[in-house]
Amino acid sequence: MSIKISKRALYREAFDYFMIAVGCVLYAIGWTIFLLPNNIGNGGVAGLSSIIYWGMGVPISVTYFVMNAILLALALKTLGLRFCIKTIYGVMMMTLATGVLRGLYPHPTILNDDPVMGAMMGAIFCGLGLGFCLSHNGSSGGSDIVAAVVNKYRDISLGRVIVLVDMFIVSLSYVVLHDWNQVIYGYLTLVISAVVLDQIVNSGIRSVQFLIISERYEEICQKITELPPHRGCTIIDAHGYYTGNTTKVVLVVTRKREAGLLYSVINDIDPHAFVTQSQVMGVFGQGFEKFKVKHKNHKEVGAEA
Repeated sequence: MSIKISKRALYREAFDYFMIAVGCVLYAIGWTIFLLPNNIGNGGVAGLSSIIYWGMGVPISVTYFVMNAILLALALKTLGLRFCIKTIYGVMMMTLATGVLRGLYPHPTILNDDPVMGAMMGAIFCGLGLGFCLSHNGSSGGSDIVAAVVNKYRDISLGRVIVLVDMFIVSLSYVVLHDWNQVIYGYLTLVISAVVLDQIVNSGIRSVQFLIISERYEEICQKITELPPHRGCTIIDAHGYYTGNTTKVVLVVTRKREAGLLYSVINDIDPHAFVTQSQVMGVFGQGFEKFKVKHKNHKEVGAEA
């Protein structure tokens, strides 16, 4: 039996792999150009590879690849084959990128006299790299594998998970650097990269809520439900205090990136409509995010009963 793959799905997969490669290159730039030469630790497997390099001189690409291979073997069952295939690809791209950059620029001197700016620039590049990888269903390996496992079952910020996992690794850099200033720069790197990571990953899933008051509410609702992404509308009965008239309020929840489309629909139908838009913290259900809760098995429920 042959399996047909649509052009859209093929394009989406190809684009994912391209963006994962871009993310790995960005992370490798932040790591090998800004952090490693300035003796600034970072988190995850990259941070451990840096510590081993500073202490023993082992190339970072070697330790990075070996440790990620172990992590992937452990994460295969939890994350699934699709994630792990893209992560294997990400690890290979990261290994290649770090190897090439270390060969081309073995002793970069960018911002060597300004460790704070070096830490900030390295963190920005690393955060961008991780964000691109994770937002396209992949990973560059390291602690973002752990973050992806936790995020699959709990509604916890990816950046927060990575910070908690990586703080201990950054602290370990003191063993070989013997300088708490460098450790503090490492903490700064973790915080900035986590903020950038969350901005990249969550930018595509932020949601907004619209309240629309218009006499032509039925036309607006029909158009919103007809046009992709086919969002639903809820009509609420309301009463105007000043006018004393009854009216209808349309409630719509959609992605933030789709807000412009809704404004265009409303403006085309009723330019005089009263519209408010507000940010919502979380939206769960059909068309949005899934609940991330741990379900108790029947034995546990029976025992509690």
